[in-house]
Amino acid sequence: MTDPIIADNKPVAVELEQGKQYYFCTCGGSANQPFCDGAHQGTLFQPKAFTAEKDGVAYLCACKQSGNTPYCDGSHSKLTAQ
Repeated sequence: MTDPIIADNKPVAVELEQGKQYYFCTCGGSANQPFCDGAHQGTLFQPKAFTAEKDGVAYLCACKQSGNTPYCDGSHSKLTAQ
């Protein structure tokens, strides 16, 4: 697999805790979107570690096309409906 799987064509709203580290799925294959569950094993993909800057809801990318991963930047609006 060289291109990520488009897990969804809209962002995922998640509650984050300030200072906590998370692992964002970059391959799109995780059953625990938008977080990594190890589905990338055997591919060239690696999860993206990030630390929440503040408490609260964040919109994380599910289309895997964002230029600001793990956060949604609206790139999904350029995709066709799935």
